[in-house]
Amino acid sequence: MSGAAETRGVGIAVERQRIDNPWVDARWRVTGALPALPDRAPWTVLAQDGERTGYYAGAAEIALHPGETENYVANLKGGQPMLYVILRRCAEAPGLRLLAVTVDPGEVDAHSDAGDDLIEAIPLPPDLAGWMRDFVARHHTDRPFHKRQRDRADPEALARRAPLAHPGKEQRHG
Repeated sequence: MSGAAETRGVGIAVERQRIDNPWVDARWRVTGALPALPDRAPWTVLAQDGERTGYYAGAAEIALHPGETENYVANLKGGQPMLYVILRRCAEAPGLRLLAVTVDPGEVDAHSDAGDDLIEAIPLPPDLAGWMRDFVARHHTDRPFHKRQRDRADPEALARRAPLAHPGKEQRHG
């Protein structure tokens, strides 16, 4: 069992739909993952139909790390395994750039704190799900759960503690 990460390339297709809204001119959504990387430049128009424009957003690498298999297991056991696409707003046209693609829900949590990233989950393509299952089978080991023991409070020490002063109020001593 080796400890090396494994990577796969994936192409991402997105769609921009113009909307009538005074604050936002368009809605973006991820429309699919392409297992074979097309020979196209990022943000090439794939299709255009009235208010909608389909783009090839570009390619990204999905990396699987042996130390993160618990997150992959959670994704695989969640009913429908998901592929998470993270797009970041930018000044260059069309206004987004492909930041990352992952199968790790923990990584998504870290990006969701960033604020303005567009994060969308789409069904994991079967070939990538098979690769992920194989990786988990080779690298995952169940970790035993250890319940943390709480320290018991000492009621005598709590009783001897001085009361907290309230700002702006006089303390009365009796």
